[in-house]
Amino acid sequence: MVAVITAPTNPLPHALRYLALGDSYTIGESVDPMQRWPEQWARLADAQGARIEQPVTVIARTGWTTDELLQGIEAADPPGTWDLVSLLIGVNNQYRGRSLENFGTEYTRLAKTAIHLAHGEAGSVQALSIPDWGQTPFGAACGRDVTQIAHEIDAFNACAKAVCEDLGIAFLDITALTRLHSADPRMHAEDGLHPSAQMYQLWAKALLFTGKFGRLSLRAREAHHNHE
Repeated sequence: MVAVITAPTNPLPHALRYLALGDSYTIGESVDPMQRWPEQWARLADAQGARIEQPVTVIARTGWTTDELLQGIEAADPPGTWDLVSLLIGVNNQYRGRSLENFGTEYTRLAKTAIHLAHGEAGSVQALSIPDWGQTPFGAACGRDVTQIAHEIDAFNACAKAVCEDLGIAFLDITALTRLHSADPRMHAEDGLHPSAQMYQLWAKALLFTGKFGRLSLRAREAHHNHE
């Protein structure tokens, strides 16, 4: 799938602007675009009273590595600043055998770029961990050592989490979800590699309880309760 840059055609007044940065997991490879996790989270949050511009603005491409996402952001030059920015990247670095050191350097640049896009507010940025693609039908059939894949994914995620903690960015572990539900065929898209809409829903629901993405929903729920 090619790079996608979407933006609301009729933005709501005072709605929060959300920019999602990533690769195939953010673009929602093999699922309907409205079923990718950023869109599902936006609808869940919106249903609880947090006004989010929809469709979500996305800069992502299937197959992108960290350096390619950096180039993609520069090429897209997203206008203005954003109330929320998410970052999910790195699986293709691991898949292509890129070094952990290189990943850490480029992920740090991306995290700082995300902060810059979010009014300079690290608290408005949400990072997600890299899913374990070895725990998919494709991974099981590809001939690579799935234990080694898991070990490398864990190392990349530990690096990303350390960067986020150092910069004050919220970090959500979705890797555990991909492993926990790996035996459920409903959690895999038809290509056998990417998550299904059902798996993306689990990610979206988890986001309701982490970082600013979660605090927005909490405040909306509290406001609704107080109004009642």
